[in-house]
Parts: sequence; C-alpha cells; structure tokens
Amino acid sequence: MDETEWIHRHPKAEDLRVGLISWAGTYLTFEACKNTVTATAKSLGRRQTWEILVSNEHETQAVVRLKSVQGLYLLCECDGTVCYGRPRTSHHGCFLLRFHRNSKWTLQCLISGRYLESNGKDVFCTSRVLSAYHMWTPRPALHVHVILYSPIHRCYARADPTMGRIWVDAAVPCLEECGFLLHFRDGCYHLETSTHHFLSRVDRLFSQPSSQTAFHMQVRPGGLVALCDGEGGMLYPQGTHLLLGMGCNPVRGEEWFILQHCPTWVSLRSKTGRFISVIYDGEVRAASERLNPMSLFQFECDSESPTVQLRSANGYYLSQRRHRAVMADGHPLESDTFFQMHWNCGRIILQSCRGRFLGIAPNSLLMANAILPGPNEEFGILFANRSFLVLRGRYGYVGSSSGHDLIQCNQDQPDRIHLLPCQPGIYHFQAQGGSFWSITSFGTFRPWGKFALNFCIELHGSNLLTVLAPNGFYMRADQSGTLLADSEDITRECIWEF
Repeated sequence: MDETEWIHRHPKAEDLRVGLISWAGTYLTFEACKNTVTATAKSLGRRQTWEILVSNEHETQAVVRLKSVQGLYLLCECDGTVCYGRPRTSHHGCFLLRFHRNSKWTLQCLISGRYLESNGKDVFCTSRVLSAYHMWTPRPALHVHVILYSPIHRCYARADPTMGRIWVDAAVPCLEECGFLLHFRDGCYHLETSTHHFLSRVDRLFSQPSSQTAFHMQVRPGGLVALCDGEGGMLYPQGTHLLLGMGCNPVRGEEWFILQHCPTWVSLRSKTGRFISVIYDGEVRAASERLNPMSLFQFECDSESPTVQLRSANGYYLSQRRHRAVMADGHPLESDTFFQMHWNCGRIILQSCRGRFLGIAPNSLLMANAILPGPNEEFGILFANRSFLVLRGRYGYVGSSSGHDLIQCNQDQPDRIHLLPCQPGIYHFQAQGGSFWSITSFGTFRPWGKFALNFCIELHGSNLLTVLAPNGFYMRADQSGTLLADSEDITRECIWEF
C-alpha cells in the first residue's frame, strides 16, 4: 500500500490559550472567589489562562472574546469596571484586538471604545487614548514541549545537532529532533533543542541561553507565532534546504509557524522482544529486531475515553480488518481504528471495538484473536520521540526550587526528567545534574539520589500520563506545592501533562 500524505492536525483548543501580561509584568487573572478580574499574579496558571474566541479577523486586528478555563467571559461594563460572566448582548464582552509590531496586543471594548488596562493590580476600561499602559504581552499557555509547523512549506522544524542548525524539512514529526522546549524569561523566548542547545540569531546553535538566543514572539489567535529580534529581523526558512535563519524579507508569510504541543510517538514490542512494524501492503507484524521509522506510531487518545488510535508514519491508522487481521490502512473516523487500552504494570493491552484482544499470531502477524488477554496480548511500550519528560500538573510544572530541598510541583519553569528505560513501561528518573530521583519515607522526592529507582509510566491521553512511584503509590500534585507519592487511586491530581 502506498503512503498517504501526512495530514497536519489542527491544534487542540487547550493549545490555543494564552496568558496576558501587563506593562507591570503581572498576568490578567480570573478571581473566582472575589468575582473580579485583577492583574496581580506573577506567574501563569489556570486562572491566568484565556481562550481567544475570534468572530472576525483581518491582518492587523480581530474581534474577539476572552473566555476563562472556567467557561466565563471577560466583560467590560458601562462604568469602566471589568468583571466576568456571560454576555448579555451580541456585542457585550467583545473587544477589538490589535496586533502591534512590538509583539504587544491592545484590547479595545467594542461598545465603549475604551482600552483594557491595568495599574499593576486592578483592571479597568476607562481611557480612549492609547498609551503604554494599554499594552498586553500574549504568552502561549500550552505545555512548553512544542513542535513548529510551517503551513507554507508544510513541514516541521527539525534540529540537526551534528551541523548545529535547524531545518524546516521534516514531513512527519516523529523524530525527537522535531521537539523543542519553549522557555519564557524576562519577556523573551528561548528555543531549546532536544540535545540542550539553543536557537540563536546567528544561524547556529548555542550551548547556553544568552541575549543572542532571546527572541520576541508575535502571537495570533489560532496558534500562529513568529519569532523576531525586535529590530526588524524575522526567523523563517531560507534557501533550497529551508535553513531556519534570521532575515528581513520573508515572502508569503514564511515567518509564521503553527505552535503545537509535541505529539507522543511510541514503539510497541511483543513478548519475544520484536517491534510491531508496518511492512509491505499495510501488513502489521512483529518482525523487526531493530527500531525503524515504520515501527513508530503516534499515540492519539482522548482523556475522556479509554480508547486509543495508533497512527503509523505512513499516515494511516491501525485498524481491524477481515479475518481479524490488523492493517495499517485505517482513516481517523473509522470505528475499527479505535482500541480500548488496558494497563498491566507498564505494559499495554489493546482490545478491538469487536471485543477481541490484539496479539501476535504464529506467522508474526498482528491479529485480534484472543477472547481473554494473556502474555501474548501484552505489549511493551516505549517513548520513541523523547528521552526526557517535562511534567505539568494542576498547580504548575515539576521542578527544583532554590528555597526547597524537595522536588516541587508548582513551578513556572520546569526541570527535565531524563528517562533511562530499564524495561517496557519502567524507567529510571534522572535529574538534570546526572543524579537520580530518590523518595523519602513521607512520599516526597529529592533530585540527588545515588541509586536508580523504578518508576512505572502509563499513558492516559495523547499527552497525559500517570506515574507509579517505587513505594507503590501514584505520584500526585499537592496544593502545598510539594510533589508527593501517596495516592492509591488515580485522581485528577495524579494526571500529568507531558
């Protein structure tokens, strides 16, 4: 079977949300208990996250509403006060959003013509004369592990550590080199590759962040972003090989990328240790002893449902076909491409929509034969496009803090957790300095252990997972800010975005 063209998926709604930073460096905040909107928060959290709903957009402006994650809207009243609630008329809560060259936004109430502003604490709409106090800096609120897709060239950015360059030439984002960490520091962005290097303004990668790796970001509703130096230079693909470099003359919107959460690609291994691979004519077999591009599958899963779709690098989905054979020829809306997933100590069991469990037949074909699952129906699963995790929970990112010796779960800037696989689904967690995660008798963690411990990872969404800690409890985010492993059941505090 021929490969189909890889179809880029539009960003999810949660990937399109932003935080809005005032001139004072504080975030526009939804105060649920006070029924008000303020700008006092110093970091980006759930209450500082807004969805931009566009009703009409042009090149430099758009008519929008701002919706909080709680489902209520930012509203400007006749007296200039700003609150939240549900719009009473068709124009109530509508703002004229203007995009400025300095990467700032202004929001002008469509009814009164007054601008949204803050004094560093309160938020109001009283002035019709534009000033610096009305400027807001948008910060994408999606997880920091991202990919960059060029809609003009229909390719993804890819870091090349051997040449110290970034190219926009990857047709399928299945490689670890297509993932980047987007750091936000002092109002600027730093783009870090999977090998700990930073994109710079001089067409080569730097080993440390500096003024040469700092970029301003222009943000548009819909996930579009452009990186610039603030002096007229823009980053865009250049030359026949599409080198990502600084220039002043992008054409046809080459400078715009769609910013998305880095997808999850996995490999599956049978009990004999062979990789599940797509081979000739869409057949799926446990035939390869080595990992190859046709052994990679994008893990697509709705967190509200225990079903998963596995998308092959050929663009098709695994699907149960006639005679219970599983083929890589499915399309996204076919019911036969959905498999219910069960977990057993880090190993995954897949059940077809017709009730049979997937296993390996004697001729090595992947088949939906078994009525009850056994060892032949259990598959080892390993991350294929990431050698590290960045975890975000309900209160922030997992990371170290200078004021605590325990690992925290409420950080604005995350730490990488390097993954050392020891068996399918089981990993050692290594801190950034090379030491291992250790666990205390209280279920807390420190990042300077001498011995490697086993952590069991299970996927619960396209970019969601749980971690079973060495003490037998699930790792969870605690409201105090301390990371704990003390939960017997999977609660929402145990679900981690990665």
